[in-house]
Amino acid sequence: MQIRAEVSEAIERGAPVVALESTLISHGLPRPDNLSVARETERAVRAEGAVPATVGVVGGVAKVGLEAEDLELLATADNIPKLSARDLAVAAVKASHGATTVAATAHLAALAGIRLFATGGLGGVHRGARESWDVSADLAALASTPVAVVCSGVKSILDVPATLESLETLGVPVVGFRTCSFPGFYLTDSGSTLDWSVESEGEVARLIQALPDLGLGRSGLVVANPIPEEEQLDPDLHDRALRAGIVELERRGVRGKEVTPYLLDHLREETKGESLELNKKIIVRNASLAARVAVALAALGERS
Repeated sequence: MQIRAEVSEAIERGAPVVALESTLISHGLPRPDNLSVARETERAVRAEGAVPATVGVVGGVAKVGLEAEDLELLATADNIPKLSARDLAVAAVKASHGATTVAATAHLAALAGIRLFATGGLGGVHRGARESWDVSADLAALASTPVAVVCSGVKSILDVPATLESLETLGVPVVGFRTCSFPGFYLTDSGSTLDWSVESEGEVARLIQALPDLGLGRSGLVVANPIPEEEQLDPDLHDRALRAGIVELERRGVRGKEVTPYLLDHLREETKGESLELNKKIIVRNASLAARVAVALAALGERS
């Protein structure tokens, strides 16, 4: 693993650092939006007073803090593999490039000593998982990785109640940021409620600090940050597009890793690009919130 000098120095000083994933660069957004959003996200973290550390694998080397040329490579090269935590060692041996998922990014961030991570949406339990057993490795990773993830819930194309049940079973705390409604990514409210909300960045920082103090330092934390209601996708349009997409993917026999990108592409087409623009906003907003939490956490460390 290689940690960029700026990131390493910030970690050593106890300065605020936010990890960012690279799957959204290589797989989550179309070109050229992917590269511009990756750069904008890093700028948003810096604007809040923290150091961005985008995580990815280049030539088999797991990098915490990609250089500008690394970002460009992952955004423009074809056939970049999507790497979960289980794939990191294989990619290293094969000297492969790779974009890191939530699970892989959280693992490498924790290994480097970073406690905050921002992404758009978590992976989760897929619809029909009783038959397919399609459950994202992100959930299991959070149960054993001491990183707080700021996200806008899980993609609404997933089974949201089952995902929350799975996180509860795994012992991963989930809190809403100024809400007790679990967000549905493009929607402010997924229809599932949460037991707890946090009202400020400082409260999130204290929560992160409390986990190891109570012997819960091996677990991650999910901070669910909803899109403002006035900015969400029209719920009726969202539901119609999603239902049509599910019918179509079943007709075409789309399975496994291809389900999520297929449905996201379908939503983008059905909403005439609205879902893509909202996705970009969500990513940047979550990075900004994570950076403010990182600043508050660093201030707690200084005081203690």
